[in-house]
Parts: sequence; structure tokens; C-alpha cells
Amino acid sequence: MTVVTIVVCIACLLVGGVASYLFFKYGLKSKYEAILKDAEAEAEVIKKNKLLEVKAKFLDKKAELEKEVTVRNQKIQQVENKLKQREMVLNQRQEELQRKKQEAEAIKENLEAQLGVIDKKKEELEHLQRQEIEKLEAISGLSAEEAKERMVESLKEEAKTQAQSYINDIMDDAKLTASKEAKRIVIQSIQRVATETAIENSVTVFHIESDEIKGRIIGREGRNIRALEAATGVEIVVDDTPEAIVLSAFDPVRREIARLALHQLVTDGRIHPARIEEVVAKVRKQVEEEIIETGKRTTIDLGIHGLHPELIRIIGKMKYRSSYGQNLLQHARETANLCAVMASELGLNPKKAKRAGLLHDIGKVPDEEPELPHALYGMKLAEKYKEKPDICNAIGAHHDEIEMTSLLAPIVQVCDAISGARPGARREIVEAYIKRLNDLEQLAMSYPGVTKTYAIQAGRELRVIVGADKIDDKQTESLSGEIAKKIQDEMTYPGQVKITVIRETRAVSYAK
Repeated sequence: MTVVTIVVCIACLLVGGVASYLFFKYGLKSKYEAILKDAEAEAEVIKKNKLLEVKAKFLDKKAELEKEVTVRNQKIQQVENKLKQREMVLNQRQEELQRKKQEAEAIKENLEAQLGVIDKKKEELEHLQRQEIEKLEAISGLSAEEAKERMVESLKEEAKTQAQSYINDIMDDAKLTASKEAKRIVIQSIQRVATETAIENSVTVFHIESDEIKGRIIGREGRNIRALEAATGVEIVVDDTPEAIVLSAFDPVRREIARLALHQLVTDGRIHPARIEEVVAKVRKQVEEEIIETGKRTTIDLGIHGLHPELIRIIGKMKYRSSYGQNLLQHARETANLCAVMASELGLNPKKAKRAGLLHDIGKVPDEEPELPHALYGMKLAEKYKEKPDICNAIGAHHDEIEMTSLLAPIVQVCDAISGARPGARREIVEAYIKRLNDLEQLAMSYPGVTKTYAIQAGRELRVIVGADKIDDKQTESLSGEIAKKIQDEMTYPGQVKITVIRETRAVSYAK
């Protein structure tokens, strides 16, 4: 029973396996063939679609190329038309040139014929001229060369005399005209600009009500006065002068700070080192603000705009500076107004001239001591703060330390001299003044033929008396110019010096 069961099972398994094999073989084959057919159909569709896309792209490219070809053909046609037009114009020009050439050849032939006639006439004239010369030589007994030499000598002498007379007339006329015009401009400038001149000293006197306050200012063992001197940089002189304390310093700004600080301390009554430092710092700030306000007020009064803030501060500091006793700010304002007037008279820009006149002495108020002269230092400051080149040149050249490159420079130089050299504007040390006059006289005496010299009008005029037997009139004229040039080259002086050379003949007899 068991064996039969096993056999039956094995037979069943075999039959089942064979049946399964046959089923899978024929069933999958039909399915596979259906899938292949579907794939082939789909591939055919894709192929057709791709062909259509390629054909469409081809047609698009073909249309684009045809369009480009059409545009190029149009451009080529336009170029051909232009070339044809140019060819026509060239042909016309060529025809016109040919016609002008023919006309020029005809004119040339005509001129050659006329030149031939002229040459014949010239030969005839030369022949007649030779005949006339021969006749004149026979009559005068001189050859043509000798007569020509005599005539040339005569003409030379006549020309020299006339030329010298003409030159003297021109020089006299120019001197009269220039002097008159210069005087007119200077007088109008001075008339239209009348300013007061403040004279600053190196000492400020501070008035107090009683000598008791002197002791409070000095303090215990002098501590208050030492603190005040240290804070302000000013020497404070307390002596037997009643109701006065002297503040001594070369810097007017420091003197003003010390004066205001003392005034506040005395008014307040509290005087001790800490309070002194506090008040001095406060006053220094107030003075700095006053300097800036003064600079702004000055530029507004003069109508000058666009200055750098640092230049405005420097202008304000001029109020506390002096030059030979003349207040620097007043001098700068006066010079600016004079420059504007003179520039207007000469037809130049008065605003630029006024700006250059105001800034010409900014080099005199440096924050630190420079090694350059004040004119060059002022020019460097102006360049630093973006002033225009002609303004900078006018500042740097107003004492001839650099070459003048604009018309503003001589105007600033002249107006600076007018403001500084007018009577009462500045003070000079007596010894320096006397030395300058002696130098003027000695310089003129060094020339041969000079007998006496006199410096008059405060050194504004030098009169030179020469010997009539040693120098003639022409040498007298040249001597004044030589002395003027030597004074310009060797001496320093304000304004200008007039040199008058006097030559006279005196005959003296005595009746006994």
C-alpha cells in the first residue's frame, strides 16, 4: 500500500510537471508575441513623429536661411546703388576737373604771353634807367655808387634824429598817460574804500578796582598767578602801577584769552587754580567761536562765498594779529576792497580779485611756525583748501617770491602796498626807518657824477643832484632808470620810490 501510494504520487508529479511545462511554453509565447507586436507598432509611431519633427525643423531652418539671404540681397542691392551714385558723382567731378584744367592751361598761356610783354617793357625801362644814370654821372661828376653812399649817409643821420625825437615823444606821452591813468585808478580806489586801522600792541593793560584784588590774583605764595600763566601762556606783570595789571605776550589771541579769563575771575570772585583752569578752558572755547564768527561775518560783509571752513577760521584769527602795527584783518579787508575796485576799473573779475585780496596774508596766522615765507605758506594753505590756481598764484606772488602767472597777482601786490604804505597805516622802528633813508642816499651817491642826494617824503622820493659838467641830458635820463632798478633789486621798502635826477647849470658872479 505504501509503495503504490508512492508510485502514484510520483506519477502525479510527473504528469503535473509535463502539463505545467506545456502550459507555460505555449501560453508565454503568445503573450510575448503580442508584446512584440505592440512594441513594433509603438516604435513605428515614434519613428513617424520624429520624422515629422525633423521635417518641421528642416522647413523652419530653410525659411530662416531664405529670409537671411533675402536681407543680404537687399543690403547688397543698397550698396550697389550707393556705389553707382558715387561713381556718377566721381564722373561729374572728373569732368569738372578736366574743364578747370583746360581753363587753367588757357590762363597760363595768357599769362606767359603777358609776361613776355612785361619782360620786354622791363628791358626797355632798364635801358632808359642806365641812360639816365650815365647822364646824371656825367652832370654831377660822381659815380652811381658814390652818390648812393652819400645819400645813404644823409638818410641815416636824418633817420637817427627823427627816430630819437619820435622815441622821446612816445616815452613822454606814455609817461604822462600811464601816470595819469594809474593815479586815477589809485585815487578812485582809495576814495571808495575808507577803513579805520586798529593798532595792536604786544601788551594789554587789565584795569582793576583796588589793590586788594591784586593779592587775590597772585594767591598764596603766587599759586594763582602761576596757574594763570601756565594755563594761558601769558606773562602777568603785577607791579606798583595803581589799579592795573599788565598782560605781556606776542600772541594777541593768548592775551585776549588771559584778559577775558581775568575779567570773569575778578567778577566772580572765586580765584583758585582749579577755577582758573576751568575759566580759561571756557574762555578759550568762546574765543575760538568768536574767531569763527568773525571770519564768517567778514566773508558775508565782503560777499565772498564758498570758502573752506578752515580758511574762514584763519580769516577770523587775523583780528588778533597785527603787521607793523596795522591790524591784519582790517588790512585784509581793505586790500580786498581795493582789489575789487581796481579790477573793476581794469575790466577784470572783481569777485576773484576781492577773494585773492582777502586771502593774501593768511600765511601770517599759522597754527604752527612754518619755515616758508608767509606768502608761500599762504599759497600752500590755499592750494590745500582747493582754491583756484590764479587765486593761489596771487597769494604766493604778492611779494615776488614766485613768478606772476595771472593779472590778479599784480593787482593784489599793488593793493597790498597801497593799504600798507599809506600814511598812518603802519609803524616802523625808528632805527630801521633812518637806516632805510641812509641806504637810499648812499646807493645813489655810488654813481659817478652824483654830487648830492636827498631822501624826502618819508622815503617815498629820492632826489639826486648831478654835476652839469660831468653828465649830459641823455645820461641823466638813463641814470634815473639805473638807480630805480638798483633800488628794486637791492632794497626792501613799502610802496614805491620816485627817483628825480636834477641837472642844472649855475653861473655865479659877485659885484664889488
